[in-house]
Amino acid sequence: MEQRNLEKAIDIFARLMMGEEVKRDSGGNHALYEEYMQNPEVYDIVESLTKRLNLKLYEYNNGIYMTAGEGNRIFGYSNDELKRMMGLRYNKELYLCYYIMYQTLLTFYNDTGSYQFAECTTLSDVLERTSKSLKKITMKLDALVQDEVEENSFKAIALLWDELPMNTTEESNAYRANRGSRTGMVKLTLNFLVSQDLFIEARERYYPTDRMKAVTENYFEEYRGRLYEILKEE
Repeated sequence: MEQRNLEKAIDIFARLMMGEEVKRDSGGNHALYEEYMQNPEVYDIVESLTKRLNLKLYEYNNGIYMTAGEGNRIFGYSNDELKRMMGLRYNKELYLCYYIMYQTLLTFYNDTGSYQFAECTTLSDVLERTSKSLKKITMKLDALVQDEVEENSFKAIALLWDELPMNTTEESNAYRANRGSRTGMVKLTLNFLVSQDLFIEARERYYPTDRMKAVTENYFEEYRGRLYEILKEE
């Protein structure tokens, strides 16, 4: 192993860990992107580092993106950490936010055979999609779920959604992120996705970043999960 290749690989890994972009057109990191793509030893070292630490590397649109692997408690977030970050109090609120996140992602990506992304979405679009989806699922729970745990989980999310007003009094003139309304919960969720560099907000429209596209496509390829199966059946 050449010392130079080791140093380049560590540099790439460090920059990705710090949230920097390593892309062909990323200015100062352009050379590192070329090293990763064209130098087999550098590529192998970076891949080895990420696998040992349960991290995932995804390539998309001439860029490299890193995210925590499934169950990664060091570089990922636990439920309690996410509740603190998002200002939530109860697990059912967090699960509702998970559901809203999933609905947001499905706006842009439906299955492994379709890689076409919409240009953007809005809070109203996500709000409407979430309401329609929960209504459909609760009407067909017996046919969709596999056990009592799944049934109770969806019932808890749907009940919380139904209990929430569309808006609070303070939201009459603007959307505000809060736990007190459906609009507030969607806004809170979208704010979190923006903070994770998955979306860019401009004039109340949310545009997916390349990081979001890279993570989403590869997530559905690798994990999907039970929620994905239920939503596809729904």
